[in-house]
Amino acid sequence: MIFEPTPLEGLLIVRPEKFPDNRGFFARLWDEEAFAAAGHPFRPTQISVSHNAHAGTLRGLHWQREPHGETKLVRASCGRIYDVAVDLRRGSPTFCCWFSVELDADFHAALLIPAGFAHGFVTLTHDAEVIYCIHEPFVPDAAAGARYDDPAFGIVWPVLPTILSDRDRTWPAFPIGPGDA
Repeated sequence: MIFEPTPLEGLLIVRPEKFPDNRGFFARLWDEEAFAAAGHPFRPTQISVSHNAHAGTLRGLHWQREPHGETKLVRASCGRIYDVAVDLRRGSPTFCCWFSVELDADFHAALLIPAGFAHGFVTLTHDAEVIYCIHEPFVPDAAAGARYDDPAFGIVWPVLPTILSDRDRTWPAFPIGPGDA
């Protein structure tokens, strides 16, 4: 496995090391010991999937408030997505900064998103499917979010989202002053 750092501390692109032969290839997508050896211990307790029928579907920006913060390993298992993570760790030098990567099922890369980050994506193809490996159980009362177009972040999306939930459309403005994200 290949762990590529991003400009946001703790946020990693994880690429599988492929072993090709005449049948195709073999690659490990998750290995607890490899993650620990790379300094990012991660043990999923939940695996979820979202299917998105149409290009332009947006999900996010979402996170779990402390003490229920969750680390996620996100991968496109079908189609392509533009995946975004936003650093919400108050005191971090990259607080409110974002990073994006295109995740494509054909390339098998994933994004490891640590606790303290918001996550969202927009689909670039029809029938895009996303697999989430999550290290902590979901706690509904800790669920939080921000609008994809919140000026606190200034995310530049490659396509204008055309399908999103009412909840994602109406999150309040993100509080960039002192307080609980």
